[in-house]
Amino acid sequence: MNMTSVDVQEMFGLKGIDHIGIPCRDIEKTVSFYNRLGFEMILRTVNEKTGEKVAFLRMRDLVVETYQSDSVPGISGAIDHMAISVKDIDECYNKVICTGFGDVSDIEFLPFWEHGIRYFKIKGPNGESIEFVQKL
Repeated sequence: MNMTSVDVQEMFGLKGIDHIGIPCRDIEKTVSFYNRLGFEMILRTVNEKTGEKVAFLRMRDLVVETYQSDSVPGISGAIDHMAISVKDIDECYNKVICTGFGDVSDIEFLPFWEHGIRYFKIKGPNGESIEFVQKL
């Protein structure tokens, strides 16, 4: 049976792109830069697990998550991850495992947004991280 991209999206419960994760060395400089491009701040917080300052900025349908880190390569291609919004993180996780994607992280929780998020990541063929996220 040939599955279309829509069939696959439905099977995994994918809703669309949630955000692009870009690490930065200086969050104030980064926020200012994206503000000048027309992005608005929609959430500013700290990742309690890593101690990193985090900012979510939006322009229309595009959301950038930027977070201050000492391990930023500072080169072209330094986007850390792409996050895909899902309907049900547990169902998506089980289907990803059953489908045979390798290098799947455990589901984790972060207290971002009003009720937090649950997410997991897989590695793409070029070492990129694809994050599946459900806002609670």
